[in-house]
Amino acid sequence: MIRVLVADDEPLIRAGIRMILSSADDIDVVAEAADGREALELARAHGVDVVLLDIQMPVMDGLTALAELPRAAPGARALVLTTFGERDNVLRAVAAGGAGFLLKDTAPAELIQAVRAAAGGNAFLSPVATRFIVDSLAAGPAGPAAARAEAARRRLEALTPREREVLALLGEGLSNADAGARIHMSEATVKTYVSRILAKLGCDNRVQAALLARDAGLDTTG
Repeated sequence: MIRVLVADDEPLIRAGIRMILSSADDIDVVAEAADGREALELARAHGVDVVLLDIQMPVMDGLTALAELPRAAPGARALVLTTFGERDNVLRAVAAGGAGFLLKDTAPAELIQAVRAAAGGNAFLSPVATRFIVDSLAAGPAGPAAARAEAARRRLEALTPREREVLALLGEGLSNADAGARIHMSEATVKTYVSRILAKLGCDNRVQAALLARDAGLDTTG
């Protein structure tokens, strides 16, 4: 059973998330928190597997809590809830190592999928969230676009054609299962490819890899 903590300062949102997650027979919402500090205390007390963290909360915001989570609950994975227009917060969330990024209007089935992915040690980015995050990060002051594109293309030269194909699908925000279905490959094989891609590119997570794909102009046609 996946033990989940929901942290959001709006009771109605917490209730809605609890209702959605409780519909899954392998997920148990064991606690709710109204701020980041309470989230850390409850995560420690309940030994949770996954924490859903809203970014904007009183007392302690979700990003501060995200940075503190490894000390409070080692092994717990955090999914960050965000909204459009929070570009600076998204930058901080990526740097802090969130296991996934979800928009607050995420579909119920996608929310459940994200929790399962995080509990299994995988990152989760919905297609919409991926585009938002990649666009947000790509808009930052990372140097001239031409220079970034050339540097990204050089890094992607280390990949095989099949790895480039998988990387393009990561850039779309597809899960391992969905990517496998698209290119007729098992989920386990896709997971192996993803690990190999991240290692070859020197990326810590799928967001960084998606940014490289974006800078290099990589798409699903190759």
